[in-house]
Amino acid sequence: MILQTTLCLAAAAAVINFWLALRTAKLRLGTKILHGDGGNTLLMQRMRAQANFVENTPFALILVAVIEMTGKGGTWLAIVGSVYMLARVLHAFGMDSAKPNPLRAVGFAITTLTLLGLSVVAVLIALGRF
Repeated sequence: MILQTTLCLAAAAAVINFWLALRTAKLRLGTKILHGDGGNTLLMQRMRAQANFVENTPFALILVAVIEMTGKGGTWLAIVGSVYMLARVLHAFGMDSAKPNPLRAVGFAITTLTLLGLSVVAVLIALGRF
C-alpha cells in the first residue's frame, strides 16, 4: 500500500525543516554564534520555530498515515495536511517578530485545530463511527 498523501506531506515536512534550519544557520553565520542563542533574540526565536515544527509535525504525519492506512483518507486529508504545512510556515515567519502577530497566531491556531481534528477522526475510525 502506497500512502501517497503521507509521502507527499513527509516530503513537504522535510523541505520545511531544511528551510527552517537554513534560516537559523544563516543567522548563526552572520552573528558568529556557534552554540546556543548567544543572547540573540532573533536566533532564539528561529531556533524555537524549528523546534516547534519538529515537536508537532511527527504527530500530524502519524495521524495522517494511520488515517490513510484505514482507507478513510482522500482529498480532504491531503487538503488538511497541506493547510497544516502552510500554517507551520506562517508560524515560522510570525516567530521572527518579538511582538504578538497574526502570522504566529494563525499558524498556532491551525496547527492546534489540525492536530485535534485529526485525533478526533482517528478515534472515530477506531470506534467504527467514521
